[in-house]
Amino acid sequence: MTDTARPAEAPAASALVLRGLTKRFGDQVAVAGLDLEVPNGSFFGLVGPNGAGKTTTLSMATGLLRPDAGEVRIRGVEVWSDLLEAKKLVGILSDGVRLFDRLTGFQLVTYAGLLAGLPRDVVEARAADLLQLLDLERAGSSLVVDYSAGMTKKIALACAMVHAPRLLVLDEPFESVDPVSAANIRDILDGYVQSGGTVIVSSHAMDLVQRMCDHVAIIAQGRVLATGTTDEVRDGASLEDRFVELVGGRRAGGGPEWLRLS
Repeated sequence: MTDTARPAEAPAASALVLRGLTKRFGDQVAVAGLDLEVPNGSFFGLVGPNGAGKTTTLSMATGLLRPDAGEVRIRGVEVWSDLLEAKKLVGILSDGVRLFDRLTGFQLVTYAGLLAGLPRDVVEARAADLLQLLDLERAGSSLVVDYSAGMTKKIALACAMVHAPRLLVLDEPFESVDPVSAANIRDILDGYVQSGGTVIVSSHAMDLVQRMCDHVAIIAQGRVLATGTTDEVRDGASLEDRFVELVGGRRAGGGPEWLRLS
């Protein structure tokens, strides 16, 4: 059997729609009635300070964490009423999630594809392609437990991509990844978006998000402070300066007197 093209489906204006998304952990409000719309075919950056609710929001958006209130739709599919169908549409790279690291890299990607319902011969061909693209060919026969942090990030990305989802949701995908591998990953993601896929990237690297993403949202305290095209959100400034302006908290001055050595 050969890897055949996906059958045609009705177009969707939005890859992801969040309405009134809310999550509490005890007395702590992590996400506070958040509204967000990610256009289909966009390269979308999600940025915010530590504790802003980014990871919690993405976990609820992808079916990993049930919200206390609100609605999530992936390409028109309501996630929490049709979870299985929604998960077919999305590939997820979650920061810090444990992998089955007693499998080899090739076995892990194959397992992810089989879980998605793909035939074994299709999965094995795709796994080989991904290992080559991510410069993991030689590591494919090694146990994932022996991988470096950067290699682990790359094999997790391969697992997210193997079933060719319509939406990729990536939490800090470039963390611990060397510059050459990061450039290769950006090329892969650019090609994926140009072919009609949608990427959401959560990252603290403002310069990277500004260069890579055509849309961006800044969130803080579980709310969206600004969203739109990257140029609209920047409003003539750098994304980092605009982020600091909206989020606040910058400390003026050059540090304590005792730290000045001359």
